[in-house]
Amino acid sequence: MRLSTVKQALFALQQLRARSREPIAIVGLACRLPGKANDVESLWQLLAKGVDAISEVPPDRWDLNELYDPAVKPGKVITRHGGFLDDISSFDAHFFGISPREALAMDPQQRLLLEVTWEALENAAIPPDSLKATDTGVYAATGMPDYARRHFWSSDSRLIDAYSGTGTFSSVAAGRISYVLGLNGPAMVIDTACSSSLVAAHLACNALRRRECPLALVGAANLLVSPEPTIFYSQMKTMALDGRCKTFDDRADGYVRGEGCGVLVLKRLSDAEAAGDRIHALIVGSAVNQDGRSNGLTSPNGLAQQAVIRQALQNADREATEVGYVEAHGTGTPLGDPIEVEALKAVYGNNASTALGSIKTNVGHLEPAAGIAGLLKVILMLQRGEIPPHLHLQELNRRISLAGTGISIPTTLTPRPDLA
Repeated sequence: MRLSTVKQALFALQQLRARSREPIAIVGLACRLPGKANDVESLWQLLAKGVDAISEVPPDRWDLNELYDPAVKPGKVITRHGGFLDDISSFDAHFFGISPREALAMDPQQRLLLEVTWEALENAAIPPDSLKATDTGVYAATGMPDYARRHFWSSDSRLIDAYSGTGTFSSVAAGRISYVLGLNGPAMVIDTACSSSLVAAHLACNALRRRECPLALVGAANLLVSPEPTIFYSQMKTMALDGRCKTFDDRADGYVRGEGCGVLVLKRLSDAEAAGDRIHALIVGSAVNQDGRSNGLTSPNGLAQQAVIRQALQNADREATEVGYVEAHGTGTPLGDPIEVEALKAVYGNNASTALGSIKTNVGHLEPAAGIAGLLKVILMLQRGEIPPHLHLQELNRRISLAGTGISIPTTLTPRPDLA
């Protein structure tokens, strides 16, 4: 074999390795979150001012007088609160080429994803029509099938029509976006519970690096339109009685459910730079694993959490000491918070200064959309060089110790220009 051939082969391998690790640019973003945070600027104002966006359950969702009981009882909810969007019934069906009859059968989570996807493309300055017949990918996540429950379990089966299935099956959420926009790339709905939207982003980044698509839309929506899931969580005793995620606090007694939607537009960095796109932030590495065997099916595994963080750092070719902020899962449960902090201490405990926080203290737990809500917070925080206040922290959980570490939990708006 000639030396020139060997050099060519080595160069090709280097190029392949570089492509497999190319940063992914976030070129567009949009959201609808509790507290009237219907765009990213409103979201930042909510976060920077330390707004608690939790409210009582609206009467159009379920009857609190009938269902609420602070004691755990069959068929009852132990909380009166949640993070709610103002209007989930309005939808411009004609704008998306959907008939009124079909729109009525659509899960409002599907409607919300369509609207916020369009807004994310507007934010990216990408005309939706320009994506027709391209291999643009769609990676979506949706919440509990509350609307399907109402639709199919109605006492009047005559309400079921030809649109009932496509309107309520979770698998259609991504396919409908592809259909409306005329996209030919991968389209899939991811359900890994609370991590769904971040796993969707992970898969989208991998697909972009493998050249499976030139652009990817990543979105998640969660709406609370029937009481049954909250009854279930009440039976599990995972809900906070006062309806607040008191993450890392000694009073932590569970989380509060929240609604919302977030969508990101992703491109390979080289493509974004070539197109002159505005780049909000970069995703340089991610990783996915599973808890495996733990103390229970839904119990966290600290060692698994450590492993996935270390793998993400390795995939990003970054050192733990380079991380100045961690947006925690932070559900505000007595068991989960200490386990998560111990995992973070194992990885980042020797850092000079790493801040910790969770958007759940502002808007609640958005379940499949929780990850993308946290990611939006981090993007806005990095752009402004400020860390928003972490709410509801009065006294650190007695099972958590940050002594001897550089980890802190800011409870006021904290300038961190080094993060920008």
